[in-house]
Amino acid sequence: MARKSKPLADKNSDLFAPEAGFPDFSHEQMAYDRGARCVVGVDEAGRGPLAGPVVVSAVRLNPNRIPDGLNDSKKLTAERRAALFEEILAVADVAIVSAPPSDILDLNIRGATLAAMARAVRALPCAADRVLIDGRDVPPGLPCPGIALIGGDGRSVSIAAASIVAKVMRDRMCEIMDCDAPHFGFAGHKGYGTAAHLQALNLHGPSRHHRSAFAPVAALLVQKTTVAIEV
Repeated sequence: MARKSKPLADKNSDLFAPEAGFPDFSHEQMAYDRGARCVVGVDEAGRGPLAGPVVVSAVRLNPNRIPDGLNDSKKLTAERRAALFEEILAVADVAIVSAPPSDILDLNIRGATLAAMARAVRALPCAADRVLIDGRDVPPGLPCPGIALIGGDGRSVSIAAASIVAKVMRDRMCEIMDCDAPHFGFAGHKGYGTAAHLQALNLHGPSRHHRSAFAPVAALLVQKTTVAIEV
């Protein structure tokens, strides 16, 4: 059943009331009905961790080949995400961009994420003419109009697909980070501030994968560079 739209005067992200449980194609269909030719969903993974990149994906689904079971990546098992990841790559246009800790330091986490989103849209093989973004912000530098959808990964299948691709790719990057710095356990906690991660961080100090502007990484770096002077 199609979602009911709100009054036309409301032009923000709440174009449709959220539907319990599952995203659908209604936002995309509205754009196609108005003449769009390439409607793209965008989402990220990894804004909150203390280490590793933010990973962004932009996905343009084929309306005739939408994989079954697309949903917010957080609501899926790792096995289901992995299976959908392969299916999405097989039937959709996909771009993946990462913002490393150096970008996060230079632009802050919000700025690095939004810049990566714009790069991902521009990297797609199709020229996007409408972009659906999970969250509150429309990234500057998009090649076309964008709509920010709060909770978009549970409302739009294109954003849900992007959330799955970004999550799976970032998790795989964390496994590579774990090989480089195994004492931190990145493969398990994915860079989030778990007790085990904080214990390893205090014991070994920050690695090259850590985000130096994020507490408690920043606090440890200050301690490391502080010199006590006896008078």
